[in-house]
Amino acid sequence: MQGRVIKIVSNQFTVQNDEHKYLCSASGNLRKLRHSPVVGDFVLFDENKKFIQSILERKNSLLRPPVSNVDVLLIVTSVCIPDFSSHLLDKLICIAEYNNIKPVICFTKLDMIDKEKQKDIEQIMEYYRQIGYKVFSNDSIDELKKELKGKVTVLTGQTGAGKSTLLNKIDHHLNLKTGDVSIALGRGKHTTRHVELLETCGCLIADTPGFSSLDFYDMKKEYIRDNFTEFNKYRDKCKYKDCMHIMEDDCEIKKMVANGTILKSRYENYLNFIRRM
Repeated sequence: MQGRVIKIVSNQFTVQNDEHKYLCSASGNLRKLRHSPVVGDFVLFDENKKFIQSILERKNSLLRPPVSNVDVLLIVTSVCIPDFSSHLLDKLICIAEYNNIKPVICFTKLDMIDKEKQKDIEQIMEYYRQIGYKVFSNDSIDELKKELKGKVTVLTGQTGAGKSTLLNKIDHHLNLKTGDVSIALGRGKHTTRHVELLETCGCLIADTPGFSSLDFYDMKKEYIRDNFTEFNKYRDKCKYKDCMHIMEDDCEIKKMVANGTILKSRYENYLNFIRRM
């Protein structure tokens, strides 16, 4: 029988087939191969013996947190407590693009900042929209639900940004535990302990621990460059075909940054990512 792994606790896998859920273990062969199922995997399993026989081909996967066959990476980013981090936002967008996962951005806590800062944040939100990303605030719940309907979504972002709070807004029946934000550290207390696909509003959403471990892993510098989507619009005008937009002369991307067409923080984050490789 075929099903999807929707929850893993210790070595127990909850596999869903239609409306039925089965608590399974991995077969001996899978354990020998050290090939463990992750949340999101489509698997073949024995419904009577309750063990997973094989894992079907994945369309994509994230290493940490371990989850597969993802349609959307919903990036929840706070504008205060903790402060807005363009660095983390751009990092998560780049990782999503590389893994063929659609990035969707949701800004939270806009009601907690003054009008001047709101204006700055709104300009940033508009920039990301202009380069092709879906951007919402946590007050746009109905629009967000429409965007996520029928998709498998991984929820990620800053600790303390309000991920579980956002999920509770999407579906109050979930009643997920939320954590306080440490004022001293500027980050939240972890409230999610395992990866689980939650059925809600016509979609599957994973509230994931360990989001800060999302990293570039097997990405080369060229992959990071190519997944800054707005760079691709201008790179053909660069003097060199393999231009990395750093020290090269006659670089169109640097010109676009200088005249304000490309957001300066995006370019600075790109340089930071490349130099850390």
